[in-house]
Amino acid sequence: MQKMVVEGIGTFFLVLVIGLTVVTPGAGAMAPLAIGAMLMTMIYAGGHISGGHYNPAVTLAVWLRGKCPTQDVPSYMGAQVVGAVLAALLVGVCKHGGLVTAAHPPVVAALLVEAVFTFALAFVVLNVATAKETAGNSYFGLAIGMTVMVGAYAAGNISGGVLNPAVAIGITLMGLSTVGNLWIFLVANLAGGALAALAFRALHPDE
Repeated sequence: MQKMVVEGIGTFFLVLVIGLTVVTPGAGAMAPLAIGAMLMTMIYAGGHISGGHYNPAVTLAVWLRGKCPTQDVPSYMGAQVVGAVLAALLVGVCKHGGLVTAAHPPVVAALLVEAVFTFALAFVVLNVATAKETAGNSYFGLAIGMTVMVGAYAAGNISGGVLNPAVAIGITLMGLSTVGNLWIFLVANLAGGALAALAFRALHPDE
């Protein structure tokens, strides 16, 4: 139960910051910095309890890597989605009347950048937070938060730089994306996470 609560809280604050900084009036070009910083702080806050995934694609990657028990996977993903939904509802209250425009990303380009940068995110997570060689380091949260920030800047004007199926559900509820686009993020993000796990296992056969 503790792990589920932490995963829900971390995802809640991640999606809340996304909504508050992206829905107009938002933080403009500073939004990715705020989003990456919030993820970093939540990882430091909850990493010692749940691992600080806050992302179904990361949970999938960590599970495939062998560092997340199978029985935890559904509860982690469920808690992440619940956190995202609650955050989206709060954004709707706080930003009531704000300008919301649903994005219409180019499908092929969006699939590619979402898969590539979710791969980068999950690959970083696996290497800084689960590898024997980096055990006990103090920079894991910073590395992961910075990866999300870079992904948001790099892919933001193509796909939105979502990199997270729970976030995709949250922004859909906020009206920042359409229901018809949801499959793009689910497919690309989960594929990116799975590929990162395969790459990690290939590079770390001893683990």
